[in-house]
Amino acid sequence: MAGFVDVMLRGLVLCGQAVAVGGVLFALLVVRPAVAARPALAPLLRQSLAISALGAAVVGGMQLLSLAVQGGSLAGSDGWPVRELLATTYVRVAATRVLACVGLVVGCLYVRRATGIGRGWLVLVGLVLSLVTSSAWTSHAAARLGPRGLLLTLDAWHQGAAAAWIGGLGVLVVQALGRGERAWPALLLKRFSAFALTAVGSLVVAGLALTIPYVGGVPALLGTSYGVMVLTKVAILAGLLALGAMNFFGVRRLSAASDVGSARLRRFVEVEFGLGVTALFVAASLTSLPPAADVIADRATLAEVGARFSPRWPTLASPAIAEMPVDDPDAPRTTADRAWSEFNHNVAGLFVLAMGLLASLYATGRARWARHWPLIFFGLAVFLLIRNDPGAWPLGPLGFWESWAYPAVLQHRVFVLLVFVFAAFEWMVRAGRLPSGRAALVFPLLCAVGGSLLLAHSHASLNLKEEFLTEVTHAPLGLVGMLVGWGRWLELRLPSPETRLPRWLWSGALATAGVLLLLYRES
Repeated sequence: MAGFVDVMLRGLVLCGQAVAVGGVLFALLVVRPAVAARPALAPLLRQSLAISALGAAVVGGMQLLSLAVQGGSLAGSDGWPVRELLATTYVRVAATRVLACVGLVVGCLYVRRATGIGRGWLVLVGLVLSLVTSSAWTSHAAARLGPRGLLLTLDAWHQGAAAAWIGGLGVLVVQALGRGERAWPALLLKRFSAFALTAVGSLVVAGLALTIPYVGGVPALLGTSYGVMVLTKVAILAGLLALGAMNFFGVRRLSAASDVGSARLRRFVEVEFGLGVTALFVAASLTSLPPAADVIADRATLAEVGARFSPRWPTLASPAIAEMPVDDPDAPRTTADRAWSEFNHNVAGLFVLAMGLLASLYATGRARWARHWPLIFFGLAVFLLIRNDPGAWPLGPLGFWESWAYPAVLQHRVFVLLVFVFAAFEWMVRAGRLPSGRAALVFPLLCAVGGSLLLAHSHASLNLKEEFLTEVTHAPLGLVGMLVGWGRWLELRLPSPETRLPRWLWSGALATAGVLLLLYRES
């Protein structure tokens, strides 16, 4: 439980850090020069700093909560080992980060009321550097035995560039929502475009430099959980770069003196920011995994990985509950365990494939009745609630509330809850019971969140190789889930002439998820 919660808190810390760092840099390097040319944009400067202060408050709060989780996991019969904790580098760095966050909140609120440039901006930049540098000291770089100074510098550089880009996008999205449908100053967009390009270049260079010592080669990249998560980050980055390139070239063609009200540009920025948040949570999950270069004995071979993706007929026969080790949740996985899991995934694939095909049929406009495809979600949710955890209620000895204390059960129940919400909202939207445009956004948002959680989802196992071979098939499912979510988001948010491609994209991705589940195997 502590490990899963810590990954989620780490993800929230990285998101808050991106907003805090990106907000200050956005205000300093993008908005402030634009205000000099157009004084009417001054409210955007104050708003950017207020958003940055909010991000810093999130970082400080989540950092304290993470310390509480870590301390609680180490507590014994004598209470928390306070003296020992205070002597650790991690706690000292965490305390430094909290103080930097307090300083950022105060500094942002002070500078936003000040006029002109003063020492307040220098203090803010110093606090931003302190926040990014201290974050590097909680990463793998701080524990390496090699050139630690170089790795810490590269890690801080990498995190700072990511925060500048993704946090800047977040500020842009919030300010775009506040402006409604009013046009955006092209001057501001052109400055941010150049700012983002610099941040992306720095991000890629630092990321490649870190990959060499942390991964160590292609076999480790393909045969370890760390390596696959790095590949997942690369896939998300590719999507980010594609959207960013479209926005970049669109902005480059604008006249600096004009304003732009392109809904297409706004929507792509929203999706770009959403993918960036997911990338930050994937980065957070990497902190819970040993670097691929350190995993030697338990590294999977390319043939073993390929075997998990090789097509075969679905498993539609389940072991009996009596064959399952339901009395010992920590028991090593057995053949019956794997067969049970394969049956669950394959049957779930039938549900998802049916939904994807019906959604694609409805997209043709020739089968209006197919709009009721979300009702299949209810059947899937009931099936998962019963079958996900054989050792827990309603099949196993663990009671309903007692079973929530187990991380794997908790994660599975969260997914089931998401499925129920999918079903209710999307069916009511399709049936016209919820005419509100905001209600329609629940489905794509939950798909995107569900895909992100799947990427951070981990199984408890006594064998690193078996753990990896179980989880390696989850990465493409998580990516496809994100494609469903953000494709549907674009369909809903783009002007009607441009919705056809996103509609076919997400419905095809939903069917693809069903096929992946049908091909799922653990042996």
